[in-house]
This record gives sequence, C-alpha cells and structure tokens, in this order.
Amino acid sequence: MEAVNVAELKNRLSHYLRMVKDGEEIVIRDRGNPIAKITRIRTEDHEASDLALIAAGKMREAKVKMTPESLAAIFAMGKDIPRDPDLGRRVLETLLADRESGW
Repeated sequence: MEAVNVAELKNRLSHYLRMVKDGEEIVIRDRGNPIAKITRIRTEDHEASDLALIAAGKMREAKVKMTPESLAAIFAMGKDIPRDPDLGRRVLETLLADRESGW
C-alpha cells in the first residue's frame, strides 16, 4: 500500500490513478495524517446502477460478502438481540426481497 501527501497526489494524479488501476491501494495523507484511501472498483462485481452510485460517492463497495451465517453472527454479538439461529437467514432474505422489489 502506497501513502502519499495531498500535494504530491495533486501533482502526479495520473501516475497514482494508474497504480490504482493496477490494483494498488493509495492512502492519502494531509500533514502526515491518513485521511482517505483510493482503491480500484472491480466492475465485474457491480451492476451499472451500482457503479454510478459508487462514482457519485453515495455507495461504498462491500468489503465482505454477506451470508446468513455472517449476519447471524453479527446479530448474536448484540446483548439485546435474541440469539435466534435463523435470524441472519431471515434478515438476509428480507433485505434481498426489498432489493428485488425496487426498494
């Protein structure tokens, strides 16, 4: 992972964008403090509408793929949430149904 200050990024933006296209991650620093990270968007993982939202800054690419098991594990960590083994599956099914209905 490459780290670069804002002024250097502005001066050599094309160079750093080529690095990102090649799969490198760039950490942007302001006065030595990390403030952002530029990573490559994998178009094969997204629909055109998703890519437009990502480009507009309204959506971020998921770092992990959600499964019923991972959702159940997340909900099981909460003290006020009942430890129902089917909860993650039901939540995921509801989210997917909402997405398909144009929610």
